[in-house]
Amino acid sequence: MTSQHIPSDVYPALTYIRKTEKRTPEIGLILGSGLGHLATIIKEASVFPTHQIPGFPHATVAGHKGELIIGLLENRTVALLRGRVHYYEGHPIQKVTFPIRLLYALGISRLLVTNAAGGINPHFVPGDLMFITDHIGLLTGINPLVGPNSDGGPRFPDMSEPYDLAWIEQAEQLALQQHIRTHRGVYLWTTGPSYETKAEIQCFARIGADAVGMSTVPEVIQARYLNMNVLGISAITNRAAGLHKGALTHEEVLLVGQQIRDRFERLVRTIIAHL
Repeated sequence: MTSQHIPSDVYPALTYIRKTEKRTPEIGLILGSGLGHLATIIKEASVFPTHQIPGFPHATVAGHKGELIIGLLENRTVALLRGRVHYYEGHPIQKVTFPIRLLYALGISRLLVTNAAGGINPHFVPGDLMFITDHIGLLTGINPLVGPNSDGGPRFPDMSEPYDLAWIEQAEQLALQQHIRTHRGVYLWTTGPSYETKAEIQCFARIGADAVGMSTVPEVIQARYLNMNVLGISAITNRAAGLHKGALTHEEVLLVGQQIRDRFERLVRTIIAHL
């Protein structure tokens, strides 16, 4: 898909933003649960509360403020989504991926997507960062591309490399230089909002998942459909059910997100500086 084929459903939102913001961002960022502090250091920022953007779905979850910010980070123009919407909030799956289509319409060809995830791999501990090398989404039976194929994109988009391997390798080297511990792994998407059972986590481990969460995969499918290059980073905020002591809570996810904030922000800023 080329820039001449902007998805029609984002035209009102694009028009609304372009009335006051003319810059073309070099990269789009989506910040997951507890990871939104990075938005506060954007310079020369234009801030758009997402509930004011035509057609933009409303975020309702703690830790997801709901802002689109366009500004400078490491002297590069970025478009940053502070928080995301989830399928479990009751949005149709095409609405969940509306923000990706809007980022594409703004001129973005690179997407850095982050999330908070539960660790399945026994070598992962809360506070670790994982570069997503692949994902598993078919267990949900949900795909954002289901429906008419009327906007010029491929009917059957290739997903053999949804995450940019060269970008991962570069980011790993940058993390080493910053003395930041990272892993590679496979991310598995569940719809939520309930956390997984112990039996489900055992099943996911057997089919190759290293981490589990309730977002990201629909966004990446939409991004790859639009031929965007994607880098994914999971913040391991807890061990998954059966590997975790006590009950799983969203408050714990947000707390660990705060604890890893400095490392996460250093890594993201370094990646952006070396685009």
